[in-house]
Amino acid sequence: TQALVMMGEIPSEQMQGTRNLEGAQQTIDIIAMLAEKTQGNLSAEENHLVTEVLAQLRLAFVNSVGK
Repeated sequence: TQALVMMGEIPSEQMQGTRNLEGAQQTIDIIAMLAEKTQGNLSAEENHLVTEVLAQLRLAFVNSVGK
């Protein structure tokens, strides 16, 4: 959610229409690092969730950069 807020995909009073793409990228990188560090220790459902969230965030980031 925080990455989407930083990309301007979710309105937030704190961001007030501004975007922080660097912060969004850092958040995505942290989630990717956590996924790598927990590999093999997650249930199939948890692994699927992390994989899907990362894919959606990365796609939203690419789309956000193009705006």
